[in-house]
Amino acid sequence: MGHTVEQISDISELLSKATVLVLGPGMAQRQWAKRIWPALISLDLPRVIDADALNFLAETPAYSDNWVLTPHPGEAARLLQCSTVDILQDRYKAVRTLQEKYGGVIVLKGAGTLICAEDEVYVNTTGNPGMALGGMGDVLSGIIGSLLAQKYSLLEAAKLGVYLHGLAALITRLL
Repeated sequence: MGHTVEQISDISELLSKATVLVLGPGMAQRQWAKRIWPALISLDLPRVIDADALNFLAETPAYSDNWVLTPHPGEAARLLQCSTVDILQDRYKAVRTLQEKYGGVIVLKGAGTLICAEDEVYVNTTGNPGMALGGMGDVLSGIIGSLLAQKYSLLEAAKLGVYLHGLAALITRLL
């Protein structure tokens, strides 16, 4: 179930009930989001970090073994303080470096999305160019979050989520 938060005090009750957090989609760079960010980043819940939450993470780097980060190449460049060209020149190096710096599981989105957990890198082969649209990453983060809520491991949720997301894109292209 999704909830909106208008006051910082509203978040405490909601967080006490949460089993998984998907952070970023719809968050924007608002002042209230910046104020609650330290509390959200310190929780021990499984978290999916996407969109503007990745921008907050780039500003205040942290490490966790209990999250899935889902950057596109531009967001990955901000997280690693390099250029998007650097990311695209060696995506495997980039995804490994992200995992070493931030922990957890990294999903580097793009054609042949890469999923990295510790020293393992997986390549997803589903999907199509139509996925390069605004909002597609929000859908992916929601899928991964829903799988985490069903008690899949971080890596299983990331791999299955990326696969299903790409498969859905392939199926809709056939319709």
